[in-house]
Amino acid sequence: FARFPDLLLIDGGKGQLGVAREVLRELGLEGMPPAGLAKQFEEIFMEDLPESIMLPRNSPALYLVQRIRDEAHRFAITYHRNLRDQRTTQSLLDQIPGVGPKRKKALIRTFGSVMGVKQATLEQLKAIPGITDKLAETIIEHLH
Repeated sequence: FARFPDLLLIDGGKGQLGVAREVLRELGLEGMPPAGLAKQFEEIFMEDLPESIMLPRNSPALYLVQRIRDEAHRFAITYHRNLRDQRTTQSLLDQIPGVGPKRKKALIRTFGSVMGVKQATLEQLKAIPGITDKLAETIIEHLH
C-alpha cells in the first residue's frame, strides 16, 4: 500500500480477528486496526473493545459493511471457481513443452484421449501433421 487503510475488515468473529491480528503482527503491521464482522448476528468486533458493536438493523453503516463482506465473498468465490475450472480443463498434454492448444487438439482428435496418446507409438505420433520427430520423442518421455 502507498498508504495503509484506516481499517481492515475481517470476515468472521473473535477467532478470525485473533488470527488476523497475529498475521498483522508477524508482518509488522500492528498499526492497522482490524475489525471482524460475525455473520450470525452481524456483530462487529474490534480488538480494543471487550464487547461487540451491534449496529441498528436499518443502519446505512450496517448495510455498507454487509455489502463489503458480500463483495469479498463474490470475489473469493469467483477466484476459486476459476482455479477449479483451470484444474479440470488441464491435462498431462498441457505440461509438455511444445504442445499448445492446436497440437493438443490434433492429438486428442487422432487418439481419442490422453490415454490414447500415451499408448501411441513414436511412429504414430510422428505421422500427425505438426508433430516433429523431436516433439514426438518429448511427448513419449513426458507420458511414460
